[in-house]
Amino acid sequence: MSPHLGSPFRGPNYVPGPPPVEPQPSAPPPTFSVTPASAAPLAPPSPVAAAPQAGVTGPARGRRAGVVLGTLALSLVAGGVAGAVTGGWDGTSVDLPQAEAPAATGQQGSISAAAASVLPGVVSVRAGRATGSGFAIDAQGHVVTNAHVVEGASDVSLVLSNGRQVDADVLGVDANNDLAVLQVATADAEGLRALTLGRSAQLHVGDPVLAVGSPLGLEGTVTAGIVSAVDRQARFGDNNTRQSAIQTDAAINPGNSGGPLVNAAGQVVGVNTAIATLGSSRSGSIGIGFAIPVDRMTTIVKSLID
Repeated sequence: MSPHLGSPFRGPNYVPGPPPVEPQPSAPPPTFSVTPASAAPLAPPSPVAAAPQAGVTGPARGRRAGVVLGTLALSLVAGGVAGAVTGGWDGTSVDLPQAEAPAATGQQGSISAAAASVLPGVVSVRAGRATGSGFAIDAQGHVVTNAHVVEGASDVSLVLSNGRQVDADVLGVDANNDLAVLQVATADAEGLRALTLGRSAQLHVGDPVLAVGSPLGLEGTVTAGIVSAVDRQARFGDNNTRQSAIQTDAAINPGNSGGPLVNAAGQVVGVNTAIATLGSSRSGSIGIGFAIPVDRMTTIVKSLID
């Protein structure tokens, strides 16, 4: 008779059970894949009934992500032609100053104050059947988003925080780095506030951050989390080269692509670009999102505008 837990409490009619079953080998751990965090169809279903479809940016998108870091696939798909320039920019050089990070936690302010300062500069991007997010970077009507959001689109419009819808031109695209610059006419930019650009080099693991954008078409959505890693290697853009990314657990879902990742002082520290998903699932955020560091974004955006 093999021993059982609790055997001192057996009664007189105790009948031993079957012998213990040999443990079976554990199943292999699930694999991850990363897809662009753009939402598709322009009129999303009800948030209650919606099933997020990560990385859907229109019928033309069908490429799959590559695999890096063991089982974590960090390959991002971007669209457009690198360096392609359209629009009516007059050629004047643009300056994109970056602010220093707050020196002390007490100076960073509250999460609600940071969100309030950022929301007027964040837009919902509609490009054909694709939707995404973007944010203003200066007073000249320049808006940054992801290249894969506007890939192949001939008509692009923005929904501002005050609910106004305005047209935008694609001024420049760097598909290799998954970044694009849009141009809004100055007369149409009323109510659009340029956001303060921070420094991603000053980020630390554990710093609080906010992801702001339009997941599933829900404009002005704010999610909070922390910086999970500051130099996570990922494969961005059409050339599939390995680049550093900011990893965060702030919820990023389809439609967040191109929106800002900001610190607790309301400074932009990254451009939300992709989410990790389990295996073939495309169910949305599992707490692993990726953003292009603002230090790299600033350099690329300057070259696109100039």
